[in-house]
Order: sequence, then structure tokens, then C-alpha cells
Amino acid sequence: MQEKYPQKPGLDFILKQAFYYWNRTLLYQVMFSIIYFAIFLTVMFYFSDKYGIMDQFLTAASDYMNTGPSGMDQYKTNIATIMATEGFQNFYLGIVAVQIFLYPLNLGFFQIFRKIDLKETVVVGDLFAGYNGLNFFRYVSYFIFWFFLYTLIAQTIILPVVWVIATIFVAPLMFFQNKTIFEGIALNWKALKLHFIEISACVIVAVLFKYIGFALFLVGGLLTLPFWNAMIYSLYKTFFKEEV
Repeated sequence: MQEKYPQKPGLDFILKQAFYYWNRTLLYQVMFSIIYFAIFLTVMFYFSDKYGIMDQFLTAASDYMNTGPSGMDQYKTNIATIMATEGFQNFYLGIVAVQIFLYPLNLGFFQIFRKIDLKETVVVGDLFAGYNGLNFFRYVSYFIFWFFLYTLIAQTIILPVVWVIATIFVAPLMFFQNKTIFEGIALNWKALKLHFIEISACVIVAVLFKYIGFALFLVGGLLTLPFWNAMIYSLYKTFFKEEV
């Protein structure tokens, strides 16, 4: 396949397209969120209970409430002590592992959106397209690579944002065009140089909308959390043309 980069489309077109895909798949958005949180929270509470992490943090918070602002230094020390324990390290690894396992769930939306374009019937199994065959290991490997670099630069302010934008098309390029991670990053960079303003603006909108459901309605987050995938697909479809 070859990629072509058309003239810059209007930002409003990209946003309307993203909301169109999101609106057409509300049922699957909810299913995604329920499955994601059910598995994630189950694992989190399991490891928290196993290593007593929640109790330790609650105790540290209670001590701080009793001492007030004067106990801030001790509170920071207690938190640092908890995070240095083997139990917390195992807890953290468990959280990372479940995030890695759940990442391919996002890829299912790309198949669903493509089926909508082709006017094909969407089925529940499409949501799990990212877990089909050996491709599951490709997507997991990519997320491990992505997450590892993200954690290295997470303490900075700008670099995490740059990394997100610089890799926004890698997953759909892997899914639709069977590109490798580094081929995807290279193509992502080319698109970014041509359409930086549009991509950056859409990323901001997607992030805000993704979490606004939790901030305003809490349960509404079940609908807005997966919106990120609709925005990525809309951008990908706009800037990458596939030819056999």
C-alpha cells in the first residue's frame, strides 16, 4: 500500500467525522468501558488487598489529617516508604500488566469504524479484533514499547504530549497496513509535519472530551472514555489513503 497526503481538510470536517463514528457506536463505547473498568478494577483491588496497599495509603492519609499541614513532611516520607516496598512494586507491576493486556481492546474500534464505512454489519466480536491471532502480540509489544518510553519522560511537561502526538497513527497503521512500529512512527512524523495544527487541535479536543464525562457526570465517562479511538480513526482516514 502507498500513502498519499491530501490538501489540508477543514478541522470542522475531522471533528464532525469523529463525532459521527462515536455517535454510531455508543453501545460499543459503553461495552468497552464496562469491560475495561471491570477487568482493571478487579485486578487493582485484588493486588491492593493482597499487599495491603489501600490500607497503607489510608493510614498515611489519616495520620496527615490528624497532624495537619505541619505533618506534610512526614506524610511525604510515609508515602515514599510505601512506594519503596516490595508489595507496592508488585502492585504497580500488576496494574501495568493489566493495562498492557487491555490495550488491544482499543483496536477493535478501528475494525468497527471500517465496517461502518463499508456498510457492513457490526457484531460484538469486532470489539475484540485486537486479540485475534498473533497480531495480539504485535499490539501488546507496541504498547509495552510506547508505555516504557512514556514513563521515562512522564516527569516532564512537554515531552509526554509530544510522544502521544508523534505516535497517534502507529496503531491504525499497524492494524490496517501491517506496518512495523518504526515504519508507523516514520509515517506519523511525515503526517505531523504536514498537518501539525489539525492533529494537535484534535488531540486537545479528544483529551478534553474523553474525560469530561467523568468530570461532569461521572457515569457519562463510560461514553466519553473511548472517544479517543474515534478521533484517531477520523484523523487516520483523512490523512492516509490506502491503495492496493
